[in-house]
Amino acid sequence: MDKSISRIISEYAVNLKFEDLPKEVVETTKRFIYDSVACAYGGYNTKDVNIIRDIYKDMGGKEEATVIGFGEKIPAVNATLVNSLMIRALDFNDIYWKDDPSHPSDIIPAALSAGEMVGASMEDVIVAIVLAYEFEMRLCLFAKPGVRERKWHHATLTQFVSPIVAGKMLGLSVDQMVNAIGINGSHNHTIGCPTAGKLTMMKNTVDPMAVQAGVFAALMAQKGFSGTEKVFEGKEGFMDAFVGWNAKDERENPTEMMGRDGLSNWSWDVNALVGNLGKSFKIMECGMKAFPTEALTHTHISCALNAMKNNNLDYTNIEEVRVTAFAQAYDILFDPTKYRPESRETADHSLPYCMAAAIVDKKISTASFSDEKLSDPRVFEVIDKIKGEPSIEFEKMFPAKQPSKVVVVTKDGKEYSEYMEYPKGDPREPMTVEDIDAKFSGLAEGTLSEERQTAIKDMIFNCEGMTINDLMLKLVI
Repeated sequence: MDKSISRIISEYAVNLKFEDLPKEVVETTKRFIYDSVACAYGGYNTKDVNIIRDIYKDMGGKEEATVIGFGEKIPAVNATLVNSLMIRALDFNDIYWKDDPSHPSDIIPAALSAGEMVGASMEDVIVAIVLAYEFEMRLCLFAKPGVRERKWHHATLTQFVSPIVAGKMLGLSVDQMVNAIGINGSHNHTIGCPTAGKLTMMKNTVDPMAVQAGVFAALMAQKGFSGTEKVFEGKEGFMDAFVGWNAKDERENPTEMMGRDGLSNWSWDVNALVGNLGKSFKIMECGMKAFPTEALTHTHISCALNAMKNNNLDYTNIEEVRVTAFAQAYDILFDPTKYRPESRETADHSLPYCMAAAIVDKKISTASFSDEKLSDPRVFEVIDKIKGEPSIEFEKMFPAKQPSKVVVVTKDGKEYSEYMEYPKGDPREPMTVEDIDAKFSGLAEGTLSEERQTAIKDMIFNCEGMTINDLMLKLVI
């Protein structure tokens, strides 16, 4: 390559302007801001968010950026972590899944916090958010197979993107942006265990930590700190360390390796990361979540709900529930620890629990993961009746589709079968603004009045000519 990967990315990011964005991209970005703010209010009372907020309140520091809802101003680097965790805390924010999964809205707080530092216009914030989605989603296509298959967490991707977003807000030059990527990309690789087995608060926190570090890296680069330019393709760089790349000749070197799903050839698709930049915008391909659960649960939950509601079934009627899933979903969601979840983090990644709660209540909401619900005997009366099996046929359909087949068997021997290939919120079946309104209302219940919710929505969807400071002030409870 004539230029490093980081330099190609940086040149595009530095030069992208609001005027370059089609109207539909701008409007879609506003929808993701609106959805993310809703998720943040949902995370307002969670224990993990408040632990970190309390730590930073005790620390104090320069008043640079606003904590969503709470209203205090703290150092921008610290506000980034709290705000990102608020968006992420309930696992209800957006989802994109190709060779790797991601939640690009985790990175939105990098634009908010760095933007507040400089009093950025909302037009510039929108551009930075578009960049967040562009490169986070391109990175999901980059590793073949993805880093998740290699037993690493997708926060490993976020480390490269967050400094781009913060750097765009801070007005970094191309050279400074290259340094920011090199700084953050050198030290935020995240192992896969936060989403394996028994889950903890770290499940939702590793991505926000990579976002926080990206803001710090951008500030370092702004002051003249240097970072590794060839952090992707260079000797012992990301691609070399993660196998499948010849760093000496800077070319693909497909290598047979054992991953979480068996043997496969590990390699890289550089064109997927930096080819055809500006021809289209990846944000148009991202999905939203209709349920506050791990993304791969959604088609299965919907099938179970359809079977229960369409046939007027009650949980007491159930003899057995058979779930056919593609292999990745089975591996993640049917781990033995998932049958007796002890925390919200494990429960919302447990397909047996999510389906049992849906079957009992005929709905899934944030209340499905309360301490009270986690000890509901009705749920555990159903959960052991849910049996999973992986399907090679379904695996071949993923990630283009997320197929699920659910068969509900009743005590009188009748079977009710449902099949679905992609969930509500997928770009092929997108959530409408009205759907997001309902989601916002449910998440902000008891925190914001209906009038405040409407005012926030109106400001987001008519934000041109405003500054990010105007918006953040509006978000204070």
